[in-house]
Amino acid sequence: MNIILAWRNLWRNKRRTLITVASVFFGVLLSTIISSMQEGSYSSMVDNVVKFYSGYIQVQNEEYWDNKTLNNSMEPSQVLLDQVTSVKEVTHVTSRLESFALASSHTITKGAMVSGVVPDKENEITQLKKWVVEGSFFSENDQGVLVGSELAKYLKMGVGDTLVLLGSGYHGVSAAGKFPIRGILNFPNPELNKQSVYMDLKVCQEFFSADNLVSSLIVMVKDQYDMPAVFKKLKAKISAPYAVLSWDEMQPELVQLIDSDRAGGQVMIAVLYILIGFGIFSTIMMLVAERTREMGVMVAIGMQKSKLAITMFLETVYIGIIGVLAGFAGSIPIIIYFYNNPISLQGGAAAAMTEMGIEPYMYFTLQPSVFYRQAIIVFAITSVVALYPLFMSAKLKVNQALKA
Repeated sequence: MNIILAWRNLWRNKRRTLITVASVFFGVLLSTIISSMQEGSYSSMVDNVVKFYSGYIQVQNEEYWDNKTLNNSMEPSQVLLDQVTSVKEVTHVTSRLESFALASSHTITKGAMVSGVVPDKENEITQLKKWVVEGSFFSENDQGVLVGSELAKYLKMGVGDTLVLLGSGYHGVSAAGKFPIRGILNFPNPELNKQSVYMDLKVCQEFFSADNLVSSLIVMVKDQYDMPAVFKKLKAKISAPYAVLSWDEMQPELVQLIDSDRAGGQVMIAVLYILIGFGIFSTIMMLVAERTREMGVMVAIGMQKSKLAITMFLETVYIGIIGVLAGFAGSIPIIIYFYNNPISLQGGAAAAMTEMGIEPYMYFTLQPSVFYRQAIIVFAITSVVALYPLFMSAKLKVNQALKA
């Protein structure tokens, strides 16, 4: 009966109710869209970083992260590989051997990051093949290399030329070799273009005299939301002399960037919900003031104050529920559209994101947390606001209310 009575009371003044619902609607609409855009952009930033380089998770020698030398590389055992692949959420696993060498052409020399990879598996993770703008992708056991566009330009070399690499191999042995350039890579990240040299893993191991050794195992999952669970499982399975690192441990600068930007967005959303709270509160105040006499009559004829308070509480909750549902109904089609059609950035913003190695688009996400978070916040606001009619009905004096 209280539920029905509260619903009917809500629509006795339709204009007032609709105005209040509209304030909740626009607040939920804007906050949901902003949250979706923020979280979608953060996911894109993380995906760009992990797919270009680090992967979501890496398994390394426990001393490698603090001292990245070939001497701290590892020989992955079959037991280790089985432990990694036994986690069902793991989608891809590949090996890398990474070190530095001098890349030379005639009298020109520049430092380069040499990455030994398994071509097909690396392409599944980083889509390395799609960044080849000249020449062709290499295959397993291929003696050729792929070179970053800016590095090739600096060395004045192109496809078919021979690149000379000089460096220090495993346990300090000399590393020297000549490698034909199979293709030129052009990444969105300029830093990778300036220093990247990719070669087949076995060829790289031979070049550095590091037979069967790798710097790390790169572990991929579906997305960043699956990463924490997989990371926890791998940490439980894998122990010394190996270490398991997550992308946020390997990319603390990106985590700080996301956290600072998220804080700014939360301030904006908080302002929206403060406005929603005051909008609902003003409506409830008017509702209580206009119905003081009515409340007095209802109590006088036998209605308990507790039931009156519950009725008015339900009216407040109804306003919040209707506003949230309307906000979701309005925001979901917009978010779905932009989820399938990301907003392309232009000018300085696009250039800044490209410099950071991030695709210049504003992405949206359909993660459930974007929506249920808004519902929880609005419910909390309406619950706080609903304390006012509870308080007013509890202290109601019938004789004064009948004269209102």
